[in-house]
Amino acid sequence: MGDGMCFSKVKLLLLQIRNQGDPMRDQEIECFAAAAGVEPSQISPWDLLAGRPGGGVVDRHDAVFIGGSGDYSVTRESGWLDASLDLMRDLVRESKPTFASCWGFQAMAKAHDGKVETDLSRAEVGTHQLHLTEAGKKDSLFHALGEQFRGQMGHEDCVVRLPEEAVLLASSDIVEHQAYRMGDRPIWCTQFHPELKREQLLVRVLKYPTYIENIAGIPAERFEELLEDAPETEGLMQQFMRVAL
Repeated sequence: MGDGMCFSKVKLLLLQIRNQGDPMRDQEIECFAAAAGVEPSQISPWDLLAGRPGGGVVDRHDAVFIGGSGDYSVTRESGWLDASLDLMRDLVRESKPTFASCWGFQAMAKAHDGKVETDLSRAEVGTHQLHLTEAGKKDSLFHALGEQFRGQMGHEDCVVRLPEEAVLLASSDIVEHQAYRMGDRPIWCTQFHPELKREQLLVRVLKYPTYIENIAGIPAERFEELLEDAPETEGLMQQFMRVAL
């Protein structure tokens, strides 16, 4: 569609993994919409906890977003997770334009024989510094970030082995695998949250105050002062729209 395209007619599918009462269900839609430069009405949410969407649902959308998870981990087996991983494999097989963050990053890796572990020693929450790999510096989506950039984080699980096809694009000092692309397909995955600004991350993590205490080791009320803006990654979703569609 090109750099000069208007995104007003684009239809996007957001795969969510959140309980019905999770207050972040609607916030996640709003955050992805703002980051991608579209209206929330252009994003159709689908709850993976209720089962995977049929192929017709995916086909009716121009691209797929996969977000985070309030209460679920890809390291715990379940029937809905198996179906979700099958869907990840279909997205790659069909080269469906896809952007996956956090849980989606981990699920895409596991679906393609990567390895994911829960590791509190490498958990990250808040604003963290990252750097591009040599492949990242050449990537059509990531090269614009600059060699060093900041990202908003919130994870206990880490991808410790990438899929064979994956191309590593970014790392942090704590976690090597922070972003990858699935070969030359229009499918990018990030451990960090480019769909979240500082204020949005704060709103989200304050809904889970023990999460802050367990990972950052500080009371929730002190968390805000440690957050920074991450302007480099705030434009990543719109760059995805320009490059992938």
